[in-house]
Amino acid sequence: MSTSTKTYIVVGAGTAGSILTRRLLDAGHEVTLLEAGDHDRNPAIHSVSRLGELWHSAEDWDYFTVPQRHADGRVIHWPRGRVLGGSHALNATIWVRGAAQDYDAWAADGCPGWSWADVLPWFTALETYVPPAGAVPDESRGTEGLVPVVQDYPLNPIFESIIEAAEQVGVAHNEDYNAGTLDGVSQQQVNVRDGKRFNTWMAYVKSVAEDPRLTLRTGVLVQKVLVEEGRAVGVAVVPRGDPDGTPEEIRADEVILCAGALDSPKILLRSGIGPAGHLSEVGVPVVHDLPGVGENLHDHLLAPVIAEATGRTIEHPESDWSVTQTHLFWRSRPDLDVPDTQPIHFSVPMYDEQMAGPMNAFTLHSGLVRPYSRGTVRLTGPGASDPVELDPHIFEDPRDREALLASFHQAREMVRTRPLAEDWGAVELYPGPEVRTEDEEIAYINKFVTTYHHQVGTCRMGTGPDAVVSPEDLRVHGLDGLRVVDASIMPRVPSGNTNAPTAMIAERAAALITGGQAEGSAEQAVGTAR
Repeated sequence: MSTSTKTYIVVGAGTAGSILTRRLLDAGHEVTLLEAGDHDRNPAIHSVSRLGELWHSAEDWDYFTVPQRHADGRVIHWPRGRVLGGSHALNATIWVRGAAQDYDAWAADGCPGWSWADVLPWFTALETYVPPAGAVPDESRGTEGLVPVVQDYPLNPIFESIIEAAEQVGVAHNEDYNAGTLDGVSQQQVNVRDGKRFNTWMAYVKSVAEDPRLTLRTGVLVQKVLVEEGRAVGVAVVPRGDPDGTPEEIRADEVILCAGALDSPKILLRSGIGPAGHLSEVGVPVVHDLPGVGENLHDHLLAPVIAEATGRTIEHPESDWSVTQTHLFWRSRPDLDVPDTQPIHFSVPMYDEQMAGPMNAFTLHSGLVRPYSRGTVRLTGPGASDPVELDPHIFEDPRDREALLASFHQAREMVRTRPLAEDWGAVELYPGPEVRTEDEEIAYINKFVTTYHHQVGTCRMGTGPDAVVSPEDLRVHGLDGLRVVDASIMPRVPSGNTNAPTAMIAERAAALITGGQAEGSAEQAVGTAR
């Protein structure tokens, strides 16, 4: 328990905000948790297989990129959670720590204290890992955390064949990709309890929502952070349905932005915290010139290979927790020290809006997870109703297309292997047999490239001139009373899904704020969360 009680405003009730809120309450502080969305009453949230129903729904911020000039002018939908639970209420709940090299690179890039050795205890503290039946978990896997990480579920037969197909093209089976080695094809580890989604909101906050030290407000937009004499003293909020209405001020000792890689920089920019030139251009008075806000935007990318199963019916029983159950990690070049691709597999056809075809089909999404291209988040005006410009600069660095193309070739080769071509009668629909040359494949990828939903980096942690937050305590450089704790602080995106790393950041940030330790930290709340 902290010796002095403080008041905190936490903006965003997604993965980071939920964890941070609970840990601040555990330490005896008072928290006002602000969420633009509402309660997680939509039944589709609780069934992971129904995640596609949540895109463009009331629970989705429904963002779109600007046209991508290196990708056929493509405009990409970026679903982001606007609901208690955040994007962890919309995603496939896949739990990936990433590679040790990811975090060692953070430390080498001006973030001491964030190496693999530093962050591993926090990953372990988060988890209750349930391995496949009969498997002995690695000693680094957690067993007492609040987040269920489950691998003990039956695979749909199509995924059993997909694993065999990967092995036939030279990808070894990896029983536990979170035990230190990413490489290989694996059954996904997911955040599910009793067959239903169990996200960090459910794990950390839902059970303590009536705590008198917690004020939970939904349906509110944070217009800006209030800064007085170089210190954040609160936020101005408006009803979500009236973004240009009269703002209400909420004050606290500290403000912590946990709004994600798209909204945390947006809030900072609207507050006058960011590149002075850009703020002046869009009519926002400059409060604090911080050039790195909204820079360094990057994302993982996918490109679909879709095949019809002409020989067997792909069943979708109620026992299937998800329409995606396997993925693989692979190096597009032998000289790489860590995988740069993460193809993900679906038991349904993931048709783009420009596609059509039969439903008895499956998808092998080729995937890039170590991109070089970097983009920006920019305002178009000073108001909360003014849209934001999201430009990831997809394929601006040609190395990204080269790696995704190698993964794409691998996926096409898998469709032709015996376990899929013979046992399921797999016939490639997209890109289809008419796409033969590399130029034709590149044109296809440019036309259909899409997101892996892993945007990061826009409030980069570090010490250089473009850094936004300090690696020591995640305070915004040059301001007191203001921190950012979410995927936006990642200097480089990890080699895999970003929800687990975001959860790790939140647990570690809470300890930095409250003086807690990884050892036993999860046990403080385990009794009430279960």
